Amino acid sequence: MKVPLAKIAHTRSGDKGDTCNVGVIVYDARYYPALVRELTAERVKSFFGEWVKGKVERFELPNLGALNFLLHEALGGGGTVSLRIDAQGKTFGAALLRLEIDISE
Repeated sequence: MKVPLAKIAHTRSGDKGDTCNVGVIVYDARYYPALVRELTAERVKSFFGEWVKGKVERFELPNLGALNFLLHEALGGGGTVSLRIDAQGKTFGAALLRLEIDISE
């Protein structure tokens, strides 16, 4: 069954220079395997398209039921130089929650 990521997880995002950091945390540990399977670095990069100019790295945190993503070159140069409305990347996590994933086991 496909569901929006928001049904099984919440996010937190922010910046470090021109890199956006997005943490995705499942509400229930039983969904963590689906999160790992469905939410790859490549899929996240594809989802954001032109907004992320650099690579996307993924880090697994199974003890927290979470994944952490670094989206390089995603903030138009960073908070102090970017002309983007969201130069600190606070909305990237909220946007990612729209992505539909398969939670079938």
